[in-house]
Amino acid sequence: MKKIEAVIRPEKLREVIEQLRAIDVTGFTVSQVQGRGQQKNSTGIYRGKSYTVNLHAKVKMEIVVSDYKVEETIQTILRTAQTGEMGDGKIFVLPVLAMFNVRTGTIDETIDELADH
Repeated sequence: MKKIEAVIRPEKLREVIEQLRAIDVTGFTVSQVQGRGQQKNSTGIYRGKSYTVNLHAKVKMEIVVSDYKVEETIQTILRTAQTGEMGDGKIFVLPVLAMFNVRTGTIDETIDELADH
């Protein structure tokens, strides 16, 4: 199993989720995050005062999939989230050593059997 962490633009989230569902990837966690990469600072004015934004709003998707599903999942995210502009995000792939079901306390090996109930 692998954990895929994808940091993407918030406006791309809905489309990425739809495309992941189309390849039967239905389990994931989404968090609102802020980050900084090569994307430039932006400035704005609030109540007449200028301010600089150096952390940009992103969303982070955390997805655990079987090894055979990793490449298809990554390619789906890349194809869907990419705009070609700075700030599109990053994808990280990490090994998953074990997964436990909190309710039962047992090792859970059913990652590919997730389904909407």
